[in-house]
Amino acid sequence: MFIPVAVGLLDSTGKEIPLSSVYHDGTLQSVASNNQPVYTTVLRVTKKEEEFVFSDIFERPVPSLLRGYSAPIRLESDLTDSDLFFLLAHDADEFNRWEAGQVLARKLMLNLVADFQQNKPLVLNQNFVDGLRSILCDSSLDKEFIAKAITLPGEGEIMDMMEIADPDAVHAVRTFIRKQLALELKAELLTTVEKNRSSEEYVFNHPNMARRALKNVALAYLALLEDPKYTELALHEYRTATNMTEQFSALVAIAQSPGKTRDDVLADFYSKWQHDFLVVNKWFALQAMSDIPGNVENVRSLLNHPAFDMRNPNKVYSLIGGFCGSPVNFHAKDGSGYKFLGEIVLQLDKINPQVASRMVSAFSRWRRYDETRQNLAKAQLEKIMSTNGLSENVFEIASKSLAA
Repeated sequence: MFIPVAVGLLDSTGKEIPLSSVYHDGTLQSVASNNQPVYTTVLRVTKKEEEFVFSDIFERPVPSLLRGYSAPIRLESDLTDSDLFFLLAHDADEFNRWEAGQVLARKLMLNLVADFQQNKPLVLNQNFVDGLRSILCDSSLDKEFIAKAITLPGEGEIMDMMEIADPDAVHAVRTFIRKQLALELKAELLTTVEKNRSSEEYVFNHPNMARRALKNVALAYLALLEDPKYTELALHEYRTATNMTEQFSALVAIAQSPGKTRDDVLADFYSKWQHDFLVVNKWFALQAMSDIPGNVENVRSLLNHPAFDMRNPNKVYSLIGGFCGSPVNFHAKDGSGYKFLGEIVLQLDKINPQVASRMVSAFSRWRRYDETRQNLAKAQLEKIMSTNGLSENVFEIASKSLAA
C-alpha cells in the first residue's frame, strides 16, 4: 500500500504555516527544500496506521489534507464544520477549498431536506454564504475554479446520499439555497457579470473559457431572483452575445422562469440556430430538463415539433433522456413522468429497440424512492413487460429492473 497524502497547515489567520521537518517512524525527517521551509509536503502512508508529528508548530493548525487530490481515495477526517468553513474561506489549495465547499454544501442540503420534510423553516448558514463570497471576491483565483466552487452539488448527488430519495424536498432545498445565495450575493454577482463581459470575437482558450464560465454561473444565479432588472440583464447578455456558448447560457438563465419572456427567447434562439442540429439538440434538452412544474406537457408538445424525429437517437436522448434528468418532473408524485416514459418506451421499441432499452433504464433505480413512487414506477415496468411483441433488448432491462 502506498498513499501519498499532500498536507499543508493553516494558522488562525488563514496563512500557511512553514513546514521544516516531520517526526515519523522514530526519525526526524527534513521536508525543507534547499534549506527553505515549504508549505505543502507529501506524507507517504504505507501502513494501516501511522503517525506523523510536525515540529515547530506553535498553535493549533487547521490541516489541509490531500492537497491537489494527491491520491485517488475517499478521505474521511475529523475536521469539524468550523474547520471546513475556515478552509473554504482561506485554503490556498484550490482543490481543498472546492472540496470543503462541496462537503459543507452536502451536509447543509441534507440538514435542510430534513427540515423541509418536517415543515420547519429553512435557514441558510451565514458562514456558508460568507465562504462563497470570499471565493467570489478573490481576484487571485482562477475564474473557472470560482465558477465550480460557487456551484452547488446536483440534486441527483444529494438523493444518492439519502436512504429514501425525496426529489421534491431536494429540489425545494437546492432552489432555496440558490435563491438565498443570489439574494445575499447579488452585488458581487452583478459585478462578476459586468467584469466578465466581452464584445470581442470568440476565442477558444482557457482565459476566455474561464471568463465565460464564471459570468454564466453568476448570471444564472441572478436570473433566479425573477427581478425585472436581472431579467433585463439576462436579455442584454442574450442579445449582445458574440457566440453561441454565451447566447445559450443566457437562454439557460432566462429559461429558469416560466412566462412570455422565456417563450419568446426560446423561439428566437431556435429561429437563429435551427440549421445546426447539434445546437437544436441542446435546445430540446434545455426544455426537457426544465424544473418548471408540469413540464411533461411541454415535452409532449415538443414530440410534434418539426425538428424532432423519434427515429433519430440523438433527438430522443436530448428530449426524452433530458426529461428523465429532471428529478422533479420525471419523479412527479402523480406518476405523470413515469407514465410518459412508459408510453415512449413502447413507441420506441417498434422503431429502435436499442434506444428504447436505454430509455427504460431510467426506471432501474425505482426502489430508491418512497412507496408511492415505487408503486407507480413498478406499474409502468409491469405494463411494458406485459406488452406483446416486446423486443429482447427492452425485456432484458425491464425484467432486471423489476427484479432488482
